[in-house]
Amino acid sequence: MVNRVAIFMLLGCLLLDGSDAVSFSSKLVHRFSDEAKERWISKSGNVSVADSWPKKNSVEYLELLLSNDWKRQNTRVKLQSNNNSSRNQLLFPSEGSQTHFFGNQFYWLHYTWIDIGTPNVSFLVALDAGSNLLWVPCQCIQCAPLSASYYTSLDRNLSEYDPSSSSSSKNVSCSHHLCKSRSSCKSLKDPCPYIADYSTEDTSSSGYLVDDILHLASFSKHAPQSSVQSSVIIGCGRKQTGSYLDGAAPDGVMGLGLGDVSVPSLLAKAGLIQNSFSICFDENDSGSVFFGDQGPATQQSTSFLPIGEKYDAYFVGVESYCIGNSCLTQSGFQALVDSGASFTFLPTEIYAEVVVKFDKLVSSKRISLQGNSWKYCYNASSEEMLKVPDMRLIFSKNQSFVVRNHIFSFPENEVGDHACFSYFTLEYNFTGILILQK
Repeated sequence: MVNRVAIFMLLGCLLLDGSDAVSFSSKLVHRFSDEAKERWISKSGNVSVADSWPKKNSVEYLELLLSNDWKRQNTRVKLQSNNNSSRNQLLFPSEGSQTHFFGNQFYWLHYTWIDIGTPNVSFLVALDAGSNLLWVPCQCIQCAPLSASYYTSLDRNLSEYDPSSSSSSKNVSCSHHLCKSRSSCKSLKDPCPYIADYSTEDTSSSGYLVDDILHLASFSKHAPQSSVQSSVIIGCGRKQTGSYLDGAAPDGVMGLGLGDVSVPSLLAKAGLIQNSFSICFDENDSGSVFFGDQGPATQQSTSFLPIGEKYDAYFVGVESYCIGNSCLTQSGFQALVDSGASFTFLPTEIYAEVVVKFDKLVSSKRISLQGNSWKYCYNASSEEMLKVPDMRLIFSKNQSFVVRNHIFSFPENEVGDHACFSYFTLEYNFTGILILQK
């Protein structure tokens, strides 16, 4: 069992914990931030892009985020180093620590550049806490376009991996203990096949596994920057389907899940990091991802549930949901912590109780907005609307997490001066999808 603990940071951080070593970091930039807009304009040379760029917290902005969340909600993954390090080092991808967002052209929220192989080849991979495998397009039979000319937001071509061109690459055979698809092998000496299959929209990646080098950089206050190389398992993604051909992760995915083949698990097993990582965001929708981060000693935490091992995903147990000064009875649920969604989704029964209680505590007039996904919207022009009830999630040992940004305000020039409750109900009743927001 992989032992990791979730720690919730004040600026909207998810920290996943489990041994001693170093940290890997990447800066996160929101796909609709000013930084992303400037990059888009610089690439396309079209300043009119600024006029069509969704304004933060506008109806269009939130609808785009919600649309991506609905796609992820129905997705269920079925995925059938040898370096010593100092305790206080900081490690990050050799390409640099920055991560990127590219709007609707790339479905997933967070990307970063990594280098693989010898000589090193660069890949723009999506960061995904809901899957395990690091896979990249490789010896392609069916892959997404890789030319920068196909993507207005890129300034360089994407890459295709060729294990035969990397002197550090080794096939992972069907006899390897990390090969989960032996039943598909004709011989134990054959390369281990893999299929990362997403049931929604027939989205998948398939190929075979290889062992190669992931390039990182290291520095600390007491030592100059140096390079670090770690052996990781990589999926040679020969055939992609569905969304992987339409802009979602065209250059691959870095799985951050609980499985043995995930990058955090492999780095921890190699002794490079503590068995943990964190993803944090600030008020400007930028942030960072750290491997080996366990947060400050004062940080509140809650343990992941064993159910996560069955689904290779991170689940936490919410014991009760509190609105204002009281907590709802029988409002506990199990929640999937999803790094790729923007909103919080509640089980149907819990959602029904929450919105009724919320509606009673908001004295402003409820309104109906035609064509809007938000069902609980209110007139925000009155002073009463400023008195929105607080919300808290209570975890085991009475650990409390204050929910922030649980309403969104729309300016008058869009749909009137209104504010809407930003939670949604799930089609599935057994669990929730929990996004820990700032």
